[in-house]
Amino acid sequence: MHHYDCDLLVVGAGMLGLAHAWAAAKRGLRVKVCERSHTPLGASVRNFGQALVTGQAPGPMLDLARQAHGLWGELGAAAGLALKQQGSLLFARSEAEEALLEAFCAGRARELDYRVELLRGARLNQLYDGRFEHHRAALHGLDDQQLYSREALPQIIAYLARELGVDFHFSTLVRDVETGWAHTTAGRFSARQILVCSGHDYQTLLAEPLAALQPQVCRLQMLRARLKRPLDLQHALLTGLSCVHYGAFADLPESAAIRAQIRREQPALEAHGIHLLISPTPYGELIIGDSHDYGSDASPFNAEAVDRLLLELAEHTLGGELEVLERWQGVYGARGPAPFSVLKVSDGVTAVLMHTGLGMSVGLALGERTVAALLGDGEWPRALAA
Repeated sequence: MHHYDCDLLVVGAGMLGLAHAWAAAKRGLRVKVCERSHTPLGASVRNFGQALVTGQAPGPMLDLARQAHGLWGELGAAAGLALKQQGSLLFARSEAEEALLEAFCAGRARELDYRVELLRGARLNQLYDGRFEHHRAALHGLDDQQLYSREALPQIIAYLARELGVDFHFSTLVRDVETGWAHTTAGRFSARQILVCSGHDYQTLLAEPLAALQPQVCRLQMLRARLKRPLDLQHALLTGLSCVHYGAFADLPESAAIRAQIRREQPALEAHGIHLLISPTPYGELIIGDSHDYGSDASPFNAEAVDRLLLELAEHTLGGELEVLERWQGVYGARGPAPFSVLKVSDGVTAVLMHTGLGMSVGLALGERTVAALLGDGEWPRALAA
């Protein structure tokens, strides 16, 4: 009988890697995680930390986000995360955006039980002492949560190591995986099952099967800023621009008018894939983005014009002047055959990839379902409705 170093070896300590490690360790499996950097530095710490249910397309993504919502509550309590649970506010800035939100609330939200409310008039004006009364309406997504990823991920790692005995190997590159074995810069580990959650690195491991998916990388320009007139923001913020971007809204007939308006009035927003997201940090600052630029590799060059557009949008939405503290580039895997892929590569080797920037929103549920399927305890997750 072969003695394995662990039951499950996870490659990558980003959101998906940690989700799978947690799901397995909770079930009593011996888990090792290898991460090539000294701490997670990829998509999962460069993001807004928004775990959104409201924006998810009906079908598998909405189901996963709803399951992940409860799992965030569980993990947040266990690991001591500063999880904001006030929900999100999506502001309608124009008649077209307001009409879409009305249609969503009257139709899809009712049919599929999205937990939302439309705030107008006095209820809109009461938000944050009238700071947002220059908008026409706000969709309050009650199930949306938000955390500060760059602190939350290390906290999750500390919790998994301390309480659940997960064995982390940082600054350890996994060079190759095969049935039963992972070959790393820290030696060779034997594992009953190997899960590759290596983000948008499509070349180090499993290059051939990943190439078949034709995945791309999306890069986005991000900022951390402080309002000159402070605002103790407790919600994730979006605007009607997100209505043409998120699956819950983008296919509704009312989105055509918003697209037409953007093309007519601010074509640069469409050209750069800009829709405004704002997340509070625990320190009273705001994370602001984002733009979308797709390709086989992420260009290292940021365009100042894009940052300027983002800041103008943010200042208009927040009704105040911003001071920029930090700029960086977000990056995530994009444009594969579906929102995510679960690839059974060979006996005991599975790859899990996101092809969209929704890993925070669905990752914990994906981890639960993939680990359950590995143990013969459930269906394999599918990204497309059967």
